[in-house]
Parts: sequence; structure tokens; C-alpha cells
Amino acid sequence: MAKLKKEIKEKAIEVTLWEAANKLRGSVEPAEYKHVVLGLIFLKFASDKFEDHRSKLINEGKEKYIELSDFYNMSNVFFLEETSRWSYLIKRAKQNDIALLIDTALHTIEKNNKALKGALPDNYFSRLGLDVTKLASLLDTINDIDTTKDPKHDVVGKVYEYFLSKFALAEGKGKGEFYTPKSIVNLISEMIEPYKGIIYDPACGSGGMFVQSIKFIEAHHGNKKEISIYGQEYTNTTYKLAKMNLAIRGISGNLGEKAADTFADDQHKDLKADYIMANPPFNQKDWRAENELKDDPRWRGYDVPPKSNANYGWILNMVSKLSDNGIAGFILANGALSGGGEEYKIRRKLIENNLVDAILVLPQDMFYTTGISVTLWILNKNKKAHSKKIGDETRNYRDREKEIMFMDLRQMGIPFEKKYIQFSEEDIIKITGTYHQWQCKAIENIPEFCYSATLEEVEKKDFSLVPSKYIEFINRDENIDFGEKMQTLKGEFTELLKAEAASKNDLLTVFKELGYEVKL
Repeated sequence: MAKLKKEIKEKAIEVTLWEAANKLRGSVEPAEYKHVVLGLIFLKFASDKFEDHRSKLINEGKEKYIELSDFYNMSNVFFLEETSRWSYLIKRAKQNDIALLIDTALHTIEKNNKALKGALPDNYFSRLGLDVTKLASLLDTINDIDTTKDPKHDVVGKVYEYFLSKFALAEGKGKGEFYTPKSIVNLISEMIEPYKGIIYDPACGSGGMFVQSIKFIEAHHGNKKEISIYGQEYTNTTYKLAKMNLAIRGISGNLGEKAADTFADDQHKDLKADYIMANPPFNQKDWRAENELKDDPRWRGYDVPPKSNANYGWILNMVSKLSDNGIAGFILANGALSGGGEEYKIRRKLIENNLVDAILVLPQDMFYTTGISVTLWILNKNKKAHSKKIGDETRNYRDREKEIMFMDLRQMGIPFEKKYIQFSEEDIIKITGTYHQWQCKAIENIPEFCYSATLEEVEKKDFSLVPSKYIEFINRDENIDFGEKMQTLKGEFTELLKAEAASKNDLLTVFKELGYEVKL
């Protein structure tokens, strides 16, 4: 019961904050105001941590060090000058220059803390011309959150996640690419099990894949210090979101020197990653010029991906960065499963090189930004028999170099926010349990769910990776007794007509008793 009350309380904070944030709508574009709100939540969190550590230094008799940044940085706490502290800003919340004061506070924090370089909103508040009354109201609401009150519960992380999701929903189709729905991120994480080593996301958005990886490690009693995070993001404002998202949770990562195009300006050229998780833009056109990137080392051993669609550019970028035991899980539009031309040649080579481990087709309407059908690809550099320790469990993988697991998840999932679908925890347990079991021993194929295909079968299907070409389909109509079915329908129809006739007689009787007999 106590846990339930706690959840209700935290939910109330998130909802209250969202309502406060919504007050800014109208004066600020939806795509902009997430930076305003999340910037303020970051400021409050950084300030609470600073004040908490400052009190600790005083209690330890170290008053003379409380204005020295080193005494904060060594404990992973950002040092804040007085004008950057929340207490300074909240006292001036109703002043006409409050937007300028917030911008100055954020700029000063970023200047004094190298880890936040390029992370915080830059002159957002002054530039947007925000209504002072609405901004003061939002500051008051955020002021009520004590972000350090219960360190065991990641309240700020939960609020941040809730907000990223709500912003993506609010921005809807064509926008919101910075966010991958949580249940899909959970599924990818549970499939590839990032536990120890280097994690990379070449299109990292707001950093959700990294956050989920850390949660996976914590759930399996791992050590966060044994993971290194690398990412890249093209959009500058989203790059800042990712850096704030990591900083607010105390996760250190290398997202490159700047926001940059992964193809044209690779920020991690020599990287070899043990785990790659990604949700790159769907069917990105003209991602390179006709004669651009033709000799790029990332395509070495394969045909050059066509400029008309970046799907295979993303795939080969990830393949080139996988370590010898590396595994990648990423989302692509379904067209990549059977495309022709250069896409066919690259796909065939990937299959012949024994890299494709599993292909999972997802239900429709899982993304807030598009309704197209998508697939989760699992590529694995080491499909030979070997053992691996994940938390308390040791996995003894079998040799499955000449096999590919296909899964059809289109009948799974539960409704979410009325018009969307998401996986339940039970769904994810069933999907990942089946996949991990197949990795360790041969399993029975299950009609309309999974099929383990040999490379010979894939070759016979001309290297198509469309799951429905392999997974058995049950024709439920063929077992129906037509005569029996018609007798049942006849009975139901008879009852329906009798009820209608009775209703009609009752109505005629009522009119007759009222003296207004109806004659047909």
C-alpha cells in the first residue's frame, strides 16, 4: 500500500509539472518549449545537488572550501556560482528580467563545468520572449520538487522520461524523432543485454538507449563503471537534450565534440563497440550527394549504399563499428527487408557473412511520429558456440552461424494513449525469453510467432528477410464446418427477428392504449 501511495505521489508531480508546462503553450512553439521546461528542471536538480553537498561540507567542518569547485566536482556535483543557484532565481522569479537571469545562470554553469560543454539551452529564455507571469508560475511549480529528498528513487529521471514521452506525443507525426517509445527501447536492451563494455548509438536522439542500458546493468547487479557510452546526434537542440538527459542521471558519455551528421562527419571514426542500439531516421532520402562517400571505409567489403535511402548506410556504419563479439539491435522500416539493387547485394552479403541473428517485425502504431511498419534487426558478430556471463547467469550459446530467427510480434502489445500500441512487461519477457532460449538450444517453431530458418531456406527465398515468408500462418477458416456455422447464424438471426417483432408489438400496444392507434 505504501508503494502504491508513493507511485501516486510521483505521478502527481509529473502531471502537475506537465500542466504547468502547458501554460507556456500558445506563446512558445511546441518543439521549442520542451527545451524551456527541461532546462529549468535541470537547473533545479543541479542546484538541489549543489546545496545538498554544500551542507555536507559544512557539517564536516569544511566551511572554508564551500566556494571551491574542486570540492564539488570530485563528488560528481556541478559547482554553481551564486547567480546560477535556484534560490537566487526563485527570489527574482517575478522580475521582468527573469528570462535573462535564467539564461545567464545556465551559461555560467556550462562555462564552469566541462562535462556540460554544449549541453544547456543557449539564450532560449530571452530569445523566446516568454510571458513573465507564466514563466514565474512554472518556476513556482518546479520549486515544489525536492529532487534529492529520496535518492533511492530517481524522481528527476522519471519526470524527465515522462516529459520526453509527452513532448513526443504532443509534437506528433513528422516531429518528435528525438524519442523512441520506452517499450521498444526496453525490448532492444533486453534482447542485446548491454552489460559490460562499449555502447554506441549513431543516432542517439535524447539518449534514451543509454539510460535504458544503465537500468539493465543495475537490474542485473552490474557495475556502471564497466560501461563506456558513445553517441552521435545531428540536431543541435536534440544533442543538448541528450547531454542533459545523461547529466541529470549522473551518466558520463562521449557524444562527440558537437552535433554532427554521422555519415558526413563521423565523431567516432575508430570506435569498436560491444553493443550498438539505434533507431535511425526511417527511409532517409538524399543522405549523401551522388559522388559523395563512395570510398568511405565503413562500406568496405560491401556495395556502396544507394543515395536514395540511408537504411543500408546506417546498417553498414554499425557493422563497421562492431567489435569481434559485438551485437547490434536497431529499428528500420520494413522496406529494408526485401529492397532490390544495391540493398539486395548488401543484404545478401550480410547474410552470407553470418551477421544476421534475428529479425522481429513489430506491431503498427508503436511510434508517435509515423504509422509505418518497422522491424527490429539483431546483428551479431559472434554466432559461434561460446559462453558469456550476464549478472549472476552464464549463457552457453550454441553455434547458430547458419540460422536466423524470425519473429512476428504484430499480434502482441497493449493499447497506449488511445491510438498507440506498446509492449507489456509480459510481452517483452516472452519475446526475449524465446530469443535467448533459441541462442542456447534449438527450439520448436511456433506458428504465427517464431521460426528458426536455415541459410539454405533464406537462399531459396532469394535472401528476403520478410518474416511472413518463413513463419507458418494458420488458416483458421479451413477448419470451419460451413453447415454448422450457418445453422448457428440462422439461430442467432431468428432470435434477433423475434425480439424485433416483440418490440414492434409492444410499441403498437402503447400507442393504442394512449388512444392513438397506429394501423399498418
